[in-house]
Amino acid sequence: MPSAPVLLPAHEAALVRSRLDALGLPGMVDVHTHFMPARVLDKVWAYFDRAEEAFGRPWPIAYRTGDDERVATLRAFGVEAFTALSYPHRPGMAQWLNGWAGAFADTHPDCLRSATFFPEPGAGAYVREAISSGARVFKVHVQVGAFDPNDPLLDDVWTALERSGTPVVIHAGNGPAPGEHTGVDGVRVLLRRFPGLTLVVAHAGMPEYREFLELCVAHPRVHLDTTMVFTRFTEAMHPFPAELRDLLGEMGERVLFGSDFPNIPYPYLEAVDSVLDLGLGEQWSRNVLRENARRLFDLDDATTPGRSPRT
Repeated sequence: MPSAPVLLPAHEAALVRSRLDALGLPGMVDVHTHFMPARVLDKVWAYFDRAEEAFGRPWPIAYRTGDDERVATLRAFGVEAFTALSYPHRPGMAQWLNGWAGAFADTHPDCLRSATFFPEPGAGAYVREAISSGARVFKVHVQVGAFDPNDPLLDDVWTALERSGTPVVIHAGNGPAPGEHTGVDGVRVLLRRFPGLTLVVAHAGMPEYREFLELCVAHPRVHLDTTMVFTRFTEAMHPFPAELRDLLGEMGERVLFGSDFPNIPYPYLEAVDSVLDLGLGEQWSRNVLRENARRLFDLDDATTPGRSPRT
């Protein structure tokens, strides 16, 4: 059964926008949001409904609503551009998910056209097709997919993504639960093989924060997203080390705001405030909440956020 609903603040949208106003920002970009076919999202929510069995604590879905209402919620928060991240757990799913995500972006121009892949024959071909069709961001979930990111079936995929420079949001850390192929070592090997990849490490690599920050230092095209990090929920499981805060500040131009909306067990406002409360300065906060993502995705040059300047 679903956990007790999350209590959302009254006038939450106005509160989020007040944070942006205080920074002089006209809006923000969320690089880690989930929109996917209803039957897939229902299974994701069912997984989180059983989270207490897996994680020892409930994980209620704060924004368990339909697509249109969730898009309206993000827009009310001042989100200018967002993603529709999905991820297959078996062969034969990725192309179907990519078709759905492409159609979603066609009808929601503030959604960055999103795509995914799985280690299977033909993956390189459909990834190249997605790029040529205007995909702006890919998602790969090493834990859910239960595959090695260096699987030879992905060589053509990584080659295409390195050549195009298309950002890839990669969930490879061991949090909130480890998988057979999670951890920083697989990503280190991947970057030795394809050093020009543009990676966005989901959840800042939780809980291997130091190791993934070091990857940022060593690889100028590696980024981190803030998804769920620094919030009270995550700090109780995988606290971000205080001694890494200065290094996080130094990497400020490669840190991007992400929320995991709608699958978060607390208000969106807390995700924003947890970034601001780090105290790394107003310019750092402006960069993280908006400017870094707009630069990474060339949003200033695109006609609309959901269309690639390459198309």
